Amino acid sequence: MRVRLVTAAVALSVALGGTVLAAPAAQAAAHRPSVAPMAKAASAGFNVGGIWTVYQSNSSNATLSVTQDAQGKLTGIARTGSTTTGTIEQGFVDGSYIYFVIAWSDGSKGRYIGSRGTDGRLSGVTSDLAHPSSQATWYTTWTF
Repeated sequence: MRVRLVTAAVALSVALGGTVLAAPAAQAAAHRPSVAPMAKAASAGFNVGGIWTVYQSNSSNATLSVTQDAQGKLTGIARTGSTTTGTIEQGFVDGSYIYFVIAWSDGSKGRYIGSRGTDGRLSGVTSDLAHPSSQATWYTTWTF
């Protein structure tokens, strides 16, 4: 999962014209020996389980009901307005990073990549998987 997150972070950074400061740490993590299951469960870092809202820069906000297991895997549902619903079809928390994809009832899929800030709030970038140039920033007011 770390490799996918690092790959996504690199792509996101390049798309936004930034640099990737976490790459050396990610490379070091890739060279560590495998860890015991208990240590792996602790890598989730924080728990996002519960009901919270993602506020997007394009005003397309979503309320999520999320369940997180001991390994950091996310499942749940999402809703925008009164008619559009979605399912978290893949997602995880790893360290201070979060990644999830929502499959919406209208057929679109949104990818959310972000991190937990020092204030405990989540923020990041989302994109439509069918139209990657369609992007927005997102954040939560809830702290984790």
